[in-house]
Amino acid sequence: MAKKIEVKSILNKTKKRDPWFLDDYTINLYSSCSFNCLYCYIRGSKYGTNLEDSVSVKTNGIEILDRQLFTRARKNQYGIIVLSSATDPYLQIEKKYKLTREALKVIAKHKFPVHILTKSDLIERDFDLLHQINKNSILPIDLQSRLDNRGVIISFSFSTLDDKVARIFEKGATKPSIRLQAVHKAVQEKFHTGISLMPLLPFISDTTEQLDLFFSTYKAHKVQYILPATLTLFGNGIADSKTLMMDAIRKHYPELEQRYVKYFKNGSQMPAYYKIAFTKKMKELSLTYGIKDYI
Repeated sequence: MAKKIEVKSILNKTKKRDPWFLDDYTINLYSSCSFNCLYCYIRGSKYGTNLEDSVSVKTNGIEILDRQLFTRARKNQYGIIVLSSATDPYLQIEKKYKLTREALKVIAKHKFPVHILTKSDLIERDFDLLHQINKNSILPIDLQSRLDNRGVIISFSFSTLDDKVARIFEKGATKPSIRLQAVHKAVQEKFHTGISLMPLLPFISDTTEQLDLFFSTYKAHKVQYILPATLTLFGNGIADSKTLMMDAIRKHYPELEQRYVKYFKNGSQMPAYYKIAFTKKMKELSLTYGIKDYI
């Protein structure tokens, strides 16, 4: 059962807009995450091994958000709000608590644009509100032409298109096959829709065959951008992403264990030579398939 907590603030102003996600503000209506992705960067924090056990609901979040957006709007401080930066806005408990839906109502009222990052198809429930935001929100001047004056960006996150692989590394998330159907529907609804390939899994979902499958599939679905990123694994504890990922590799892909050990023996990042080759390959695929590598 989710814990209920109260907060003093829910709207976070970013110091600088991220060039990938275009966030001026971020909102996290829940703490922790029930999707339990092994590679998640919040692993090794206070949330522990099973993130679902520590999910919290910010019960007064909507009231606080209304006040904070009212103040920002009055000062004409409009900007893109990212839902969410630390946890998916469409966890399973969202079906019960509907904090994301209520937040979108408040966001629509104050005419702020949004960028939603999700692994879930539950976003389809809120297409009605997103259409309002898409039409009526006030975009920052420097983004108006870039986004065709549309106030909604939707990025669906994938690390694989294979449901069986996803079951290993992101067992609590919506299946990629179902997620892909949501991508199609979002594009059909004419939202500014793209893909966050974060992270790609070395020798599992970053092979030439898998990358071509990714790009050809998303091309067929007419997405507007693909944002790829390499795998990052933090920590050396019992509950961190490095430990959990290595345990999974050892169990399900023993032939890859030594390669992963080599890659991450000196830190949390992939080696520089891999990143250089990765960046080059992604640029080539972006050009080949005619899909932007930015929003």
